[in-house]
Amino acid sequence: MTALLRTASPLPGFGLGMGILLTALSVVVLAPIAALLGRGLAMGPGEIAGHLATSRVMAALALSFRAALVASAVNLVFGLALAWVLTRYRFPGRRLIDAAVDLPFALPTAVAGIALTALYAPAGPFGQLLGHAGLRVAYTEAGIWLALVFVGLPFVVRTVQPVIDEIDPEWEEASATLGASRLRTLRRVVLPVLMPSLMTGFALALARSVGEFGSVIFIAGNLPGRTEIAPLLIVIRLEEYDYDAATAIGLAMLGISFAMLLLINVTQVWTRRRIGHV
Repeated sequence: MTALLRTASPLPGFGLGMGILLTALSVVVLAPIAALLGRGLAMGPGEIAGHLATSRVMAALALSFRAALVASAVNLVFGLALAWVLTRYRFPGRRLIDAAVDLPFALPTAVAGIALTALYAPAGPFGQLLGHAGLRVAYTEAGIWLALVFVGLPFVVRTVQPVIDEIDPEWEEASATLGASRLRTLRRVVLPVLMPSLMTGFALALARSVGEFGSVIFIAGNLPGRTEIAPLLIVIRLEEYDYDAATAIGLAMLGISFAMLLLINVTQVWTRRRIGHV
């Protein structure tokens, strides 16, 4: 029966590999989630709702997910454009820019937050320029968007880049030969192929942004009800030894994140099936 459930492979080690996989998955992912859910069950729905039904908590949750969605949408557009340029064009400094895309992976998030704050604070070089135009980034929701765009951009670029590399330029040339405009070629030829990878990159950037902490707290200002994110509020509740409140906020973030990722995955499956039927 086991042999019927898996694809034959010339390499041995299925049992050992599956054992390592399940052990790592249980210890790293399932056990912490189970502990969180277990504490939530011990609290009960009424107590959880009581901790969540405050203006401060609701504002923090709304800000975290709203900022994550905005930043991921921005990354979807600019990440696609950057991946396209890096893949399709050759120009001086391309390798340097391509390497710089991975900086948010290697750079500690706290360092990124400090650097962004130094640049966009009212006394910073970019902050002063924006201030003359009547704009302010640091210590506002726009600063949170900026930090989340910074940490989420590589997820979109690195997910889309290999797919762009596999698209034969002859498809675009054939579309142009048939009289299609560049916009129509992009919409009818390129984007349908890229859509599954774009959805994956969006989901990864969104998941990264929702739980981001280090790069946000320095530039956000952390004003309760205005620029205070949910992960920071969880830390505050833990420092106050209010573990039940921290658990309630964590459960809310877990539930909302799961629902959003499930919706994205369903959309991705539907997109792949639609492309397959075209």
